[in-house]
Amino acid sequence: MSSSTKLLRRLVAAALIAAGAAHAADLPEPVARLMQSSNIPPEAAGIIVLRGDTVLVSHNPQQSMQPGSTMKLFTTLTALEQLGPVFRGRTEFRSSADVVNGVLQGDLILRGGADADFNEDVLGHMLQALRNQGIRRIKGDIIVDRLLFTPSRPDVGQPPFDEYPWAYYNVIPNAALINTNLLKVEMRSTGNKLSLVMLPEMDKVSIRSEMKLTDTACGSWENGWRTPDYSRKGDRIEVVLHGSFPKDCTKSTSINVLDSQDFLARLLLAEWSKLGGSLSGEVREAAIPAAPADAAPAPATTTRLLAEHVSRALPEIVRDTNKQSDNTLARTIFLSLGSLEADPQLGSKPLPPDAGGASTPMRAETAIRAWLQQHNIDGNGLILDNGSGLSRSERATPAQLAALLQAGLKSLWMPEFLASLPVAGTDGTMRRRLKESPAAQRARLKTGSLTGMIAIAGYVQDANNQPCIVVAILNDAHVANGAGRAVLDELVDWVARSGN
Repeated sequence: MSSSTKLLRRLVAAALIAAGAAHAADLPEPVARLMQSSNIPPEAAGIIVLRGDTVLVSHNPQQSMQPGSTMKLFTTLTALEQLGPVFRGRTEFRSSADVVNGVLQGDLILRGGADADFNEDVLGHMLQALRNQGIRRIKGDIIVDRLLFTPSRPDVGQPPFDEYPWAYYNVIPNAALINTNLLKVEMRSTGNKLSLVMLPEMDKVSIRSEMKLTDTACGSWENGWRTPDYSRKGDRIEVVLHGSFPKDCTKSTSINVLDSQDFLARLLLAEWSKLGGSLSGEVREAAIPAAPADAAPAPATTTRLLAEHVSRALPEIVRDTNKQSDNTLARTIFLSLGSLEADPQLGSKPLPPDAGGASTPMRAETAIRAWLQQHNIDGNGLILDNGSGLSRSERATPAQLAALLQAGLKSLWMPEFLASLPVAGTDGTMRRRLKESPAAQRARLKTGSLTGMIAIAGYVQDANNQPCIVVAILNDAHVANGAGRAVLDELVDWVARSGN
């Protein structure tokens, strides 16, 4: 970075600090008026608007705040710069056993590698590759290796984030997550009868309903939905739906209800059976290697690659992450920063083991903070948890987000980064917002919302087609019921009209 660029950033930072007192007078009049009418106090807002090196608005820029999904910007931009545009997660089938007369004479290992596109279709093609090599029976076990991440199952022991643990946004990834652990359930009621279809099909997994049929509107079916669960009867699993469902209604939903190991194991057995394959052993988790005491570690067993799959390239995954604010993808990228590096041939390969025994999230945080330091962005006030913003502990300052957005404009991967941001009035989480504003199709903004907070961070073209950096975070209970969104949209609209 040139000395002039460093000086410019110091001057902008100084201006932000000087201009950052928590008074409504700092804010554009229509924004301040909306905040006042919604009882959102000035101290609950952190707002920055920059046009080049000119500070247009600065209000509490150094206040550490709950950023919601705008936290994904730290994860995704760091990943683009640290892992690069050719990075891909990968899934492998490996074995050290020979194949004799169509029988794999030992264990088959499914090695997870943070493959964001790993689903039942991919699994079917990988298993077909085994059949194409003449393998029809596996004499040993199928071992699922999730050990790329430490801990290997980040979800185990974690309390539910909210009262909707079955919801898609609450899925916590592991290195061998398949189908985002989601079951698609199709519900069709005719008269007093409710029929269910569950996809994908799994070995010895069924579904039944305890829902009551009611004379309510089909469009309000979610009002009667209650948390689903499952029960075990021997080696069988039964998913159970609860609550109520309207008569003469057809709807589908996706639920995260099965344990991740059950999901993969039952799906694997079903797909292998469809292909005419058989398994002598069981599907089990790879054991965590015991740390050696004084003796030297045993040499690693050499395995050979039997089948593989690589995900789409990182920019495509980043686009899905930011456009739809996908928490599971963001967490996968975050954990990849702490476990993988890019490889031009393979797509990715594991990082060398950490001598200090740091967990994968700790290594990911180190990678993000190192990136911030490289770009002279002060990390004070930044608190990282899982890199997605779906957290009650993550914090960032408006100034940090603004500095990140400045760095994004100078990044080698600026086109890929900008292409990942939702476009106002057009797509992603901004598709229904600002349609009648001059900001429509001219603002690229990452959104964020949790109970008691709402945020935006991104780029808005003003009336003279000059790009402006806009960051706004509101942390207050009064942002509920659309009040906070109206304030943020008013700010974006003001920026889009400015410059005349």
